[in-house]
Amino acid sequence: MEHDKFETEVDRNYDVFERMLPGLLENRRGEIVLMRAGQILSFHISESEALAAGRALFPDGVFSIQEVTDRPADLGFFSHAFDPRLA
Repeated sequence: MEHDKFETEVDRNYDVFERMLPGLLENRRGEIVLMRAGQILSFHISESEALAAGRALFPDGVFSIQEVTDRPADLGFFSHAFDPRLA
Protein backbone atom coordinates (compact mmCIF):
# COMPACT_ATOMS: atom_id res chain seq x y z
CA MET A 1 0.00 0.00 0.00
CA GLU A 2 1.29 3.40 -0.92
CA HIS A 3 1.61 5.69 2.12
CA ASP A 4 0.53 8.81 0.21
CA LYS A 5 -2.63 7.08 -1.02
CA PHE A 6 -3.53 6.12 2.55
CA GLU A 7 -2.90 9.64 3.89
CA THR A 8 -4.96 11.19 1.10
CA GLU A 9 -7.83 8.81 1.87
CA VAL A 10 -7.72 9.53 5.60
CA ASP A 11 -7.60 13.29 5.02
CA ARG A 12 -10.54 13.21 2.60
CA ASN A 13 -12.59 11.02 4.92
CA TYR A 14 -11.87 13.23 7.91
CA ASP A 15 -12.90 16.38 6.04
CA VAL A 16 -16.24 14.77 5.12
CA PHE A 17 -16.66 13.39 8.65
CA GLU A 18 -16.12 16.82 10.24
CA ARG A 19 -18.81 18.35 8.03
CA MET A 20 -21.25 15.54 8.93
CA LEU A 21 -20.38 15.43 12.64
CA PRO A 22 -23.03 17.83 13.98
CA GLY A 23 -25.79 15.71 12.42
CA LEU A 24 -24.25 12.45 13.61
CA LEU A 25 -23.81 13.50 17.24
CA GLU A 26 -27.53 13.48 17.99
CA ASN A 27 -28.14 9.80 17.20
CA ARG A 28 -24.73 8.16 16.77
CA ARG A 29 -22.59 9.60 19.62
CA GLY A 30 -19.95 7.12 20.76
CA GLU A 31 -20.20 4.90 17.70
CA ILE A 32 -17.32 4.31 15.30
CA VAL A 33 -17.75 4.99 11.58
CA LEU A 34 -16.00 3.09 8.81
CA MET A 35 -15.23 5.31 5.83
CA ARG A 36 -13.81 5.02 2.35
CA ALA A 37 -13.84 7.41 -0.61
CA GLY A 38 -15.49 10.14 1.47
CA GLN A 39 -18.46 7.92 2.35
CA ILE A 40 -19.63 6.50 5.67
CA LEU A 41 -20.10 2.82 5.00
CA SER A 42 -21.13 1.52 8.42
CA PHE A 43 -21.39 2.22 12.14
CA HIS A 44 -19.80 0.03 14.81
CA ILE A 45 -19.82 -0.22 18.59
CA SER A 46 -16.04 -0.51 18.96
CA GLU A 47 -12.83 0.41 17.17
CA SER A 48 -11.84 -3.24 16.91
CA GLU A 49 -15.13 -4.12 15.23
CA ALA A 50 -14.77 -1.23 12.77
CA LEU A 51 -11.16 -2.19 11.99
CA ALA A 52 -12.12 -5.83 11.42
CA ALA A 53 -14.89 -4.77 9.04
CA GLY A 54 -12.53 -2.43 7.18
CA ARG A 55 -9.86 -5.08 6.80
CA ALA A 56 -12.40 -7.63 5.57
CA LEU A 57 -13.86 -5.25 3.00
CA PHE A 58 -10.63 -3.54 1.92
CA PRO A 59 -7.55 -5.78 1.94
CA ASP A 60 -5.56 -2.85 0.53
CA GLY A 61 -5.98 -1.12 3.92
CA VAL A 62 -7.22 2.11 2.36
CA PHE A 63 -10.05 3.09 4.72
CA SER A 64 -10.44 5.02 7.93
CA ILE A 65 -12.42 4.87 11.14
CA GLN A 66 -13.52 7.71 13.36
CA GLU A 67 -15.42 7.98 16.65
CA VAL A 68 -18.55 10.10 16.64
CA THR A 69 -17.69 12.51 19.45
CA ASP A 70 -17.28 16.19 20.08
CA ARG A 71 -14.25 15.58 22.32
CA PRO A 72 -10.84 16.31 20.78
CA ALA A 73 -8.85 13.20 19.88
CA ASP A 74 -5.95 12.35 22.18
CA LEU A 75 -3.15 11.13 19.96
CA GLY A 76 -1.16 9.89 22.92
CA PHE A 77 2.51 10.77 23.17
CA PHE A 78 2.60 12.44 19.77
CA SER A 79 -0.10 14.95 20.65
CA HIS A 80 2.01 16.10 23.61
CA ALA A 81 5.45 15.85 22.03
CA PHE A 82 7.45 18.90 21.06
CA ASP A 83 10.67 19.55 19.24
CA PRO A 84 13.18 20.96 21.77
CA ARG A 85 14.99 22.76 18.94
CA LEU A 86 11.90 24.96 18.58
CA ALA A 87 11.62 25.80 22.29
